[in-house]
Amino acid sequence: MKRLLNTLFVNTDGAYLNLEGETVVVSVEQERKLALPLHTLEGIVCAGRVMASPFLLGAAADRNIAVSFLTRNGRFLARVTGPVHGNVLLRRAQHRASDSEEHAVPIARAFLTGKLANSRGVLLRAARENNPANPDSLRHAAKQLAFLIPKLEGAASLESLRAIEGEAARIYFDRFDHFISADKEHFTFKGRSRRPPLDNVNALLSFTYSLLAHDAASALETAGLDPAIGFLHQDRPGRPSLALDLLEELRAPLGDRFVLSLINRRVLSAKDFQTAETGAVRMTDNARRDYFSAWQTRKQETIAHPFLGETIAVGQIFAAQALLLARHLRGDLDAYPPFLWK
Repeated sequence: MKRLLNTLFVNTDGAYLNLEGETVVVSVEQERKLALPLHTLEGIVCAGRVMASPFLLGAAADRNIAVSFLTRNGRFLARVTGPVHGNVLLRRAQHRASDSEEHAVPIARAFLTGKLANSRGVLLRAARENNPANPDSLRHAAKQLAFLIPKLEGAASLESLRAIEGEAARIYFDRFDHFISADKEHFTFKGRSRRPPLDNVNALLSFTYSLLAHDAASALETAGLDPAIGFLHQDRPGRPSLALDLLEELRAPLGDRFVLSLINRRVLSAKDFQTAETGAVRMTDNARRDYFSAWQTRKQETIAHPFLGETIAVGQIFAAQALLLARHLRGDLDAYPPFLWK
């Protein structure tokens, strides 16, 4: 397992990143604000009007440090990486498996098994801990997801798997507002709105999913896999389909629970959000700083890996799953084991 390093998050408009020797320097209006050794970083995420020098991008690419650019809303714009790493035979095996529904279905089924099981766990945990107005509704939704999980085994095509996923997502998000127990006046969930997010909760969800996709893509490239060639998500230019596949099983326990902790523990409040003339809602600069600080702390927490039997940092889960997927595609594992959150 690779050593867990830091991700540098830069969200100040007008910030400029450049390289001095082996050090990343962040400046705002030509004033030096931060300096970090490049070798201590595993990724750089720039949100908003942030620029980076070509020399820094080149040095980061040489060291397999991905640099991602997001809008202030968290929408993914671009990602700079270096030359393709890993065994070409592994990537060829990945492409063959993706092109064959016979091979793609079991892998996609594993991703969705993890997604439904983990979503069910989030529902049951919320029914126990969040003091919701209607805990029976959450428990009923958990039962519905439990009923859908065996149906995954009987699904023989990607189309049927996607249909089950769609039903599971509807059940889960229909109850999402019940997860929120603080400041219901300003944090109410009425459904997913993505481009752009139209309320505070969706702004947090979209931003978090973008960060998770960045981490998943980086882990896949480190393992020698192609983040663009997926099994559950269809190929589309510019879409990291495999990263989105890997994200599915961790979206609820890692992403959604983190968002809910920021709301229910009142880390963020209504003053931390702005609404543009278009209706798009986004976090303020100060809010994003608090968000990134909490996110880095969350990634340092530890958890027992259900398949490996080891205790790892939360920030290493994607790396572990990417390595397991690579082992399966090489033929070293009979099946891909999803991460089942406990």
